[in-house]
Amino acid sequence: MSFRTPPSVDYVEDFSPGNGALPPRAWYASSDAASLSLNGSWRFRLSATADAEDDSFAEDGYDAGDWAEVSVPGHWVLQGDGAFGSPIYTNHLYPFPVDPPRVPTENPTGDHLRVFDLPDDWPALTEGGSVLRFDGVESCARVWLNGTDIGEFKGSRLPHEFAVGHLLKPTGNVLAVRVHQWSAGSYLEDQDQWWLPGIFRDVTLLHRPAGSALDFFVHASYDHVGGLGTLRVESDVDGRVTVPSLDIDVATGESATVPVEPWTAETPRLYDGVLVTEGERVPLRIGFRTVALEDGLIKVNGRAILFKGVNRHEWHPERGRALDLETMREDVLLMKRHNINAVRTSHYPPHPAFLDLCDEYGLWVIDECDLETHGFTEQAWRDNPVDDDRWTPALLDRAARMVERDKNHPSIVLWSLGNEAGTGRGLTAMAEWIHGRDSSRLVHYEGDWGCRDTDMYSRMYADHAEVERIGQGLDGGPHQRRGLPFIQCEYGHAMGNGPGGIADYQRLFEAYDRLQGGFIWEWIDHGIKHPELGYAYGGDFGEELHDGNFVCDGLVFPDRKPSPGLAEYKKVIEPVRIEGDGGDGTVRVTNRYDFADLSALAFEWAYDVDGETVEAGALSVPALAPGESAEVKLPEPPAHGRGGETQWTVRALLAGDTAWGKKDHEVAWAQLPITERSSLPSVPASEGPSASERQIRLGPASFDVRTGALLTIGGIDVTGLRLDVWRAPTDNDEGASWQTGERYGELWRKYGMHRMQHRLDGVELGDDALTVRTRVAPAAWEVGLRTVYRWTSDGSRLKLTVSVAPEGDWTLPLPRLGIRFGLPRADRVKWFGGGPGEAYPDTRSASKLGLWHSSVDELQTPYVRPQENGARADTRMAELGGLRIEGEPEFWFTARRWTTEQLDAAGHLTDLEPGDTVWVNLDHGQQGIGSQSCGPGPLPQYELRASPAEFSFVFSKDA
Repeated sequence: MSFRTPPSVDYVEDFSPGNGALPPRAWYASSDAASLSLNGSWRFRLSATADAEDDSFAEDGYDAGDWAEVSVPGHWVLQGDGAFGSPIYTNHLYPFPVDPPRVPTENPTGDHLRVFDLPDDWPALTEGGSVLRFDGVESCARVWLNGTDIGEFKGSRLPHEFAVGHLLKPTGNVLAVRVHQWSAGSYLEDQDQWWLPGIFRDVTLLHRPAGSALDFFVHASYDHVGGLGTLRVESDVDGRVTVPSLDIDVATGESATVPVEPWTAETPRLYDGVLVTEGERVPLRIGFRTVALEDGLIKVNGRAILFKGVNRHEWHPERGRALDLETMREDVLLMKRHNINAVRTSHYPPHPAFLDLCDEYGLWVIDECDLETHGFTEQAWRDNPVDDDRWTPALLDRAARMVERDKNHPSIVLWSLGNEAGTGRGLTAMAEWIHGRDSSRLVHYEGDWGCRDTDMYSRMYADHAEVERIGQGLDGGPHQRRGLPFIQCEYGHAMGNGPGGIADYQRLFEAYDRLQGGFIWEWIDHGIKHPELGYAYGGDFGEELHDGNFVCDGLVFPDRKPSPGLAEYKKVIEPVRIEGDGGDGTVRVTNRYDFADLSALAFEWAYDVDGETVEAGALSVPALAPGESAEVKLPEPPAHGRGGETQWTVRALLAGDTAWGKKDHEVAWAQLPITERSSLPSVPASEGPSASERQIRLGPASFDVRTGALLTIGGIDVTGLRLDVWRAPTDNDEGASWQTGERYGELWRKYGMHRMQHRLDGVELGDDALTVRTRVAPAAWEVGLRTVYRWTSDGSRLKLTVSVAPEGDWTLPLPRLGIRFGLPRADRVKWFGGGPGEAYPDTRSASKLGLWHSSVDELQTPYVRPQENGARADTRMAELGGLRIEGEPEFWFTARRWTTEQLDAAGHLTDLEPGDTVWVNLDHGQQGIGSQSCGPGPLPQYELRASPAEFSFVFSKDA
């Protein structure tokens, strides 16, 4: 009997970063050195454990004909229709026992096999060398080429290269890669995202000619006083650097100082250069800029900058973190078109092509190391790798691979040590190494509240009051910290409906110099496209341990369609402020850019009556420098011969095509009221109610004689009109499990806001009105809302006045306050009010007053987990289902083909079955949104407290 000796897999649980890889270096494309992409279809075999199979598959002649196939780049759990396992989502809990550096025996292991020939024009194998580069593999890989074990590595989102020239042959090269899902490296990669094993970035064979550049460092500083740029390129191999447009031709290591246009995120000027060594020409894209900590502020080119940023995970709903160039470009273009100026690469270095795009289009970048050990919070950070010397070589390797790969990108202004990894000696070692290697940038890390290792004070989800104290310098803390700038590296948690309150944050950022902005969490929902669920989230793949839809917390949906939150953010951070009193015909324009003047923008005015533009024209605004303001005179209001509500709308547009936007793309806008809305049309109570055996008639309406319930208006059936206080809680209403403050969704359910009972106290027929008296209250509690419905009519129109008086001790805010009813037929909707998208009390900056049209279906916002959505703010009038509805005061308007209860019960959009009834909410008030899914709840001014209220609606047939 013979026994198979299992292969050695000790490297999987080794503290070290790996073995056999070349030292890290700059990532670049050569002009003339050959390269061969090994992306494509690979043979694939999945095993349940790390040692299930021997290494014979790496040998020449191995028959893998019965293996499956997967695409590289790719994650095997997103291929094979479930045959290769499933994704796992956790926010911070490790999905395996915490026993560093050990990992489970059940360790999915994917053997990948690729046979390739060298192209006919590949340089002779005796000429120079060749390098095999992996740009990203999760989480641990061992590599063989033509039967030779060339090494193994960890560090999933970082490049690893191997010298393989001596192993290549013209045809039949066998590249074998064994990838383990779990390894010691997994303890360093506990980011809030899906766990997705595989070779998910490019695999490339690079020829290295004799005398090739190897590694180089482009130093391109800018003197803002003299307008001079200084270029010096350090290179492992001597050569020359030329920049034709600047008449630069110098040897490597030498400096050249010339007049230049600086690089900024607003004016991303790049100069084309070439590094020429004996064996290679390397194109350079040079941006001159200087980053410094001066006067307690982060300054670029001598000016303090304000980050208007987002955190960006790499994500595609079908391919996971395997992104192509066009998807990356789509991200950057969307950001630029929504006034975003900065990206934090949460929580790992992105594909290097993304940084090329940031250089080209202009975005400030915080490049973050592939490091997070968040799960150790569950044991009070005991055994945390960043405070254990055995892990320090792996930490330093990750820092070096990030810095060396990305050091030549002008867009990168800050290096980040990682995220949510506690504190410890390893982080200090990383910070010291980075400071020593690159003194031209600053170092960031949020967890270092004492700022021992960092150049700024960084926090996440600090509430508005604390942010203001920090801005005022009243936050205390170590003396060193008090002299440093502050950024919110994460705030405005964009999970589901929201985030709310970001306009209030922005006002603070602009009010205090020390506050240098922040980064919304996050860019994109990580929903996985699913045939039955639409988009899947945590738990949808049967995970035992998961964090639900907490992975869907982006400003764009999984398909990259902007959410209302992105429209809100665009408005809040717009780089031109337009203010004024519409009545005096003057507008004040302020340039909020850090560097650019307004010469790239054109301004226009429009004169609006009842939401429709009567006349429009160009507005002459000077090319203001950053920070400058000007008073600009608007034209005389045109004679329009109509009454109604009037206003100016002033917009700032791109004056011509740019790299990221077309001419007339809207950058900023404001609306300046001239004449206010008149009161609700008078409906004299000229016709009184009359009762028959079954019905009460009042003008165009009929009511149930026993209950006083509205049945029809002008022959249109109306179902269930009554006071409504319930909304399907948003993710931000629900809050986070670890929070100690009020979580509104939980409180509302506890106190029965979702199961209010309506007691009829009386139906009164007066001479001129039908009055229905009720009490609306939850079971088990003594609180209630005494509610009176008073109906009057002039014969053709019907007016409802609702009076609400709270009873008892209401200690919690209401979800909403208004009326709800159903209509049997409604498709198209027209309304005069805020639009085009949804808005709530603390998310209404982007709501523009106008006359809008939509279908009922288009009113819905497709949040991955269904929840309250779609309210249009400041509505004066709405028409749908044959009815015209006018309100006083202005109201929130919502219409959908399912009830709030059905919306609340749904876990995915596919759970919502459109019914025959359209349910309409006309709300006097709505509770604010906040961002309590991870941050603070709504500010007090946006809470809907129970208090006496009265509001009216006029119903008539839609003409």
